[in-house]
Amino acid sequence: MLYLVNLYKHNWIYYALSVCISAVASFQSVRLLWLLGLLVGFCFYKKLWKWHLVGIVTINLLTYCYFSYEVDKLQEPVTLPAELTWTDQYKINGVMLRGIMKDAQGNKVYVTYEIKSEQQKHELQSMQLAGQIYFVTGQQVEPSIPAHRYGFLMGRYLESKSARGIVEIGSMTLVSTEKTFLQPIYDQRFWLKEHIEQTFPNSLVAEAQALLIGLQENVDEELNRAYQKLGITHLFAISGLHVALVSLLFFQLLLRLGVRRELANILLLILLPIYAVLAGGAPSIWRAVSVVEFIMLAQYFRWKIPMDDALSLSLLGFLLIEPGAIYQVGFQLSYLATYSLVYSSRILARYENFWVQSFFITFVCQILVYPLLLHHFFEISLSSFIANIFFVPLFSFIILPVNLALLTCSFIPLPINHLIFTIYKPLRLWLTDLILAIQQPIIQMWNPGKPSMFWLVVLYGSVLLAFYFLDKGSSLKKMAATLLIPAVIFHFQTYLHGDLKIAFVNVGQGDCIVIELPHRNSVVVIDAGGLLHFEQEAWKERDKPFEVGRQVVVPYLKGRGIQKINTFILTHADADHVEGAEEVLREILVSEVHVTPNSLDKAVMNDLLEELAKTKTTLIEKMAGDGWQIGDVRFDYIWPHDMVYEGNNDSLVLLVRQGAFKMLFTGDLEKEGEEEIVRLYSAAIEQLDVLKTGHHGSKTSSIEAFVEQTSPKLAIFTAGENNRYKHPNIDVITRFEQRQIPYLITGYDGTIELRVKDGVMQLETSNDLLKK
Repeated sequence: MLYLVNLYKHNWIYYALSVCISAVASFQSVRLLWLLGLLVGFCFYKKLWKWHLVGIVTINLLTYCYFSYEVDKLQEPVTLPAELTWTDQYKINGVMLRGIMKDAQGNKVYVTYEIKSEQQKHELQSMQLAGQIYFVTGQQVEPSIPAHRYGFLMGRYLESKSARGIVEIGSMTLVSTEKTFLQPIYDQRFWLKEHIEQTFPNSLVAEAQALLIGLQENVDEELNRAYQKLGITHLFAISGLHVALVSLLFFQLLLRLGVRRELANILLLILLPIYAVLAGGAPSIWRAVSVVEFIMLAQYFRWKIPMDDALSLSLLGFLLIEPGAIYQVGFQLSYLATYSLVYSSRILARYENFWVQSFFITFVCQILVYPLLLHHFFEISLSSFIANIFFVPLFSFIILPVNLALLTCSFIPLPINHLIFTIYKPLRLWLTDLILAIQQPIIQMWNPGKPSMFWLVVLYGSVLLAFYFLDKGSSLKKMAATLLIPAVIFHFQTYLHGDLKIAFVNVGQGDCIVIELPHRNSVVVIDAGGLLHFEQEAWKERDKPFEVGRQVVVPYLKGRGIQKINTFILTHADADHVEGAEEVLREILVSEVHVTPNSLDKAVMNDLLEELAKTKTTLIEKMAGDGWQIGDVRFDYIWPHDMVYEGNNDSLVLLVRQGAFKMLFTGDLEKEGEEEIVRLYSAAIEQLDVLKTGHHGSKTSSIEAFVEQTSPKLAIFTAGENNRYKHPNIDVITRFEQRQIPYLITGYDGTIELRVKDGVMQLETSNDLLKK
């Protein structure tokens, strides 16, 4: 046995890579198994023993068959009605309860349930749902298609959780409680959650829950975004350092209590998995716990197992239990960052100075994961290289131990906890204010956009080559050039396209159009979407409301690599056009904002004005007669003609021309405005190539005379799917159909992207793209 362990020592990484290939191939395409050929070729280069090669290929084929079987099971329909059991992955927000449940066979399913009353919501919030068995009725529905190619992929999320589909629950009745060894742990976690809420000051609750039990749902959105900008979001997640610290404290406590070292090790082996469940069971936790378990077991049997082998065995076990984890961002980043530290240990050992070593630890982790961060988030924090040097020790050796101490003291019926809070709370709030202050500059974020598969390979190739040079002791200039040249080329490659690009972003019931000029000489954004808010009972309000600007518009802009908007046009003061604007201003540099005259007095513009004051962005009122030209693209406002703001009919109307190619963007213009434009600009608007129809296709817009005069080659309706207003109106649709004018609707076709070169227009919709 010892011979076999030594035989495979230092080679488990290749088996782990083999299993990763089979997992991706089972979800994507069998053709991806060709990657196994590259791995085997590399193993030949490393002169691995032939039985290793046989083992790697065999493991790959066996796990591919197993993973394919599991993937096929995900396609099977969910049998309803049925008894389903809640897992610990659920969330209540407003009137919606969402999460993962399991059937009697252990198959997972994602469920949504609309809470019926305030009393029912209170009951659900006051009980631990994990382990509760409900009799459920409802229907299975298809995953929603994202608003655009850079949006959240619900189908991929279901795969990552190994969930068979989505069930919209009609009714659910409590049957019993599942009797497993996990149930007391779930109950204890829920009890700790409530205990922290009751004993900690409100300002410290979210952080304590995140650091101690891995519960991040209460973390403030603004603060979370500040952590993202500084590149220190991972500090809110329980990681290997947390597990190591907790393990050390527990182990030392046992020794101080007189427990023998051998027994303390056995107790730690038993209790670490329990702690992983108690702490939320995130990939980073299980990775840290399983690695410690493998190393401790090896020591118990007097085997020597290297850290990279323990890490690889952890990865293997994780994927065999949950194959879809290969798509979980936390799984990818956790293992990749840890591998980077393990394989860079020889490099890190060269530096004895604490600060230098801290910088290189951050540098190694950040550089190895940066292409992956771009793939998932389209940007990385440049300040993270410095911020992590200070914040990682601060959180690991001060803030985490303080929270552990506070939790411990909260069980002691003495005023010591109050005394610690009195000292700690103002210091912690000062640190939060500091974080919010230093995160403000947008320029600290590098946002080149989402890399294609080709660029992902190129960027990772440059990273691996740079680490090779660093390991060989090559000059820093050589290593820097290897990293920076591909990154700089990738950054500027978006400026090489010579076509005019127009995107009608699917923001639901609202408008957002993004215009990129050739070579990205300028970016013009017309409106930013938003939600129309209606009065409802307080208990129905969402804890974290959906924000179109932050969750739809900004991801599209960042996915495109747009770091600056030259002209931001807000056609008129309606929520479904301007509410998302302040969220865009917080994330993207904006040179100037255009508004229609006297629309700023409306209440819906207040948040925008506050954000404009912070960013000091130029604000200009525009009207008919104003215009500008960049290269061969001409922009002209042709409406409104007066300074009195009266709503939809005072929308800014923009005519865009490139040679003979013409587009008209009408905001929410209605009948009266259209009549005037036909009278005043009949020649300018005839035979349009693209018309963005007025007011989402309302019956008050797109009158016969206007449609007849413009006769567009393509009409775009910006209207939400199944919207309450039934836009676009059937009579309006008929007007276009009678003239055989093709049209698209953002709510049904998704984000519509046009490319124009030499007057020729190419069209692509996100729904068609994402269905491929």
